Amino acid sequence: MLDKRAGARLANLWDDARASTMSEPERLVYRSNTLGSDKRVTNYGGGNTSSKVWQDDPLTGESVEVLWVKGSGGDSASLKLDGLATLYMDKLRALKKLYRGVEHEDEMVGYLPHCTFALNPRAASIDTPLHAYVPHAHVDHMHPDAIIAVAAAKDGRAITKQIFGDAIGWLPWKRPGFELGLWLEKFCLDNPEARGVILESHGLFTWGDTQKECYENTIATINQAMDWFEKISAGKAIFGGAVVQSLDAPARRAIAARLMPKIRGLISQGGGKLGHFDDSPAVLEFVNAADLRPLAALGTSCPDHFLRTKIRPLVIEFDPAKPDVEAVIDRLPADIEAYRAGYQAYYDRSKDADTPKIRDPNAVVYLMPGVGMFTFAGDKATARISGEFYVNAINVMRGASSVSDYVGLPEREAFGIEYWLLEDLKLQRMPRPKSLAGKVALVTGGAGGIGRATAKRLLSEGACVVLADIDGAALDKATAELSAAHGGDFVRQALIDVTSEDQVAAGFAEMAVEFGGIDILVSNAGLASSAPIEDTTLALWNRNMDILATGYFLVSREAFRLFRQQDIGGNVVFVASKNGLAASPNAAAYCTAKAAEIHLARCLALEGAEAQIRVNVVNPDAVLRGSKIWTGEWKEQRAAAYKMSTDELEEHYRSRSMLKRSVFPEDIAEAIYFFASEMSAKSTGNILNVDAGNAQSFTR
Repeated sequence: MLDKRAGARLANLWDDARASTMSEPERLVYRSNTLGSDKRVTNYGGGNTSSKVWQDDPLTGESVEVLWVKGSGGDSASLKLDGLATLYMDKLRALKKLYRGVEHEDEMVGYLPHCTFALNPRAASIDTPLHAYVPHAHVDHMHPDAIIAVAAAKDGRAITKQIFGDAIGWLPWKRPGFELGLWLEKFCLDNPEARGVILESHGLFTWGDTQKECYENTIATINQAMDWFEKISAGKAIFGGAVVQSLDAPARRAIAARLMPKIRGLISQGGGKLGHFDDSPAVLEFVNAADLRPLAALGTSCPDHFLRTKIRPLVIEFDPAKPDVEAVIDRLPADIEAYRAGYQAYYDRSKDADTPKIRDPNAVVYLMPGVGMFTFAGDKATARISGEFYVNAINVMRGASSVSDYVGLPEREAFGIEYWLLEDLKLQRMPRPKSLAGKVALVTGGAGGIGRATAKRLLSEGACVVLADIDGAALDKATAELSAAHGGDFVRQALIDVTSEDQVAAGFAEMAVEFGGIDILVSNAGLASSAPIEDTTLALWNRNMDILATGYFLVSREAFRLFRQQDIGGNVVFVASKNGLAASPNAAAYCTAKAAEIHLARCLALEGAEAQIRVNVVNPDAVLRGSKIWTGEWKEQRAAAYKMSTDELEEHYRSRSMLKRSVFPEDIAEAIYFFASEMSAKSTGNILNVDAGNAQSFTR
């Protein structure tokens, strides 16, 4: 019942042939990656593994015992050799002589760098003593839902005995650190036949004399717990049974699209937040259940869970049988303020003299009956991972409450982890956020040269980007390229014809569900046409107006609607053209539509200013390379207008510019980034020409 993917139990994925070609440290990486590949074994970034390896000391040449252990941070599934810390075991054992007792255990972390083997720069984690002092060659520390369900049960010790007999032991709650390492050592020495131990409200330690034995012990232990839960909970009502029914999937996403921008705006005053929506069966089972509110109020149990999710979520009151979304929106400010007040009270009653200052008091997890779960964080990956962690917590609550009473970590202990000085120091060492971190941008014409270059520039500064385009094949290619370079969490795509009111609205709604809202609109969709006025058909004229004027109106209107829902400002950048200011022969439809586009931007700048919505224009000229509008007839038509061959066009545009320089998509992207960033925070209604100099287009 704790499974989260196809397959009733964890499979033994160990490959002897593959492992036999590896060194011992490489086998440790292989073991870690294999365990971490299944979220039923451990959550993202959670758990760690180690091996004690005899090898030559690079200084003395003597054989020494070295602890290889997952370093601070990182993820088991993606761990590589450079993610492992290496420490002399004799020096780690010598640290016991320096230990002054549990009141001083945090100071022991400062000694770990003195134990480093071979000048390894990877910092050792707080869990290092837990691995070092277990007297076995190979150790796994994992956070399986099935085991934490035991660890978080009121009768956890008795349940452990019932499932495993004496093979797996039990240790009461203790915050990770030096003291817990000594507890583990004592347990192993007192129970030499044991093959593991469950840590109350925390997780599982298992070990073995070989890498394979350790891995198989871990998998077998988790499967044994799964078997027991399946038998003991058969036929029982989960979470007290459902009291409401889920809305259908389209209705759930429609509500998410309405609520997420509102929530985002209410919680982003201290810094941009990005959202994630989860309406998976595990989530819906929980949010629809009779026991949702009492279980949610108890908070999570495992330290890894509440570090990502805060101690408890915010439950949004909603009856899916009478889906009054507007009433929910009206209540949200008060609900969120009440959560903040509760968090402040939790901080005030738990803090000590040396406690770090209060952090963001807003909820991370929002649960809505009949709809699902919203999670918000400073970046998309963290928002998604926080949701995954809360699904882990749901699985734990499901298991524990089906066989006993679920017990959350005591508030004081939870606070001690959340505001641990060592954790605070780790946060302070985090790199400074990039300039557009926490921002969401939608780029129309995103599959073209300027669109791709713009997306790349915004992504490089930490923004999440939705590529919108009418060309599905080109959109797929651009999305794949940018996702590979910047990460799948940062890039989404939307097939949008900007002249279609319905497609525009649907694209923005999808963006609201995927990221929580919008901060930056880059309106860049375009076309080009060239014909003498007497040869300009009404269809050609309307096509220019539809895309370059109406299309820009439609996407701007939808962006403004979201900006106003969020109430945290916004940023619109129109990609117009030199031709919007300077006339060109044989291009009346194009030039007129571009002029309309520029004037629309001016109007929007006036309308948006009071809401801190800035609207500016970038005017390119003659961006030939990578631009789709320069393929086909347009290039030939412009060459004909200037009475030259198509091969001469680039040199013609370069030489006619005042600076005698070509203009590239990356140049336009840089100008767009300027307007999209805080560098231009006091600029709206402005035009920036990127045309290498053209006196005709000087703004006066």
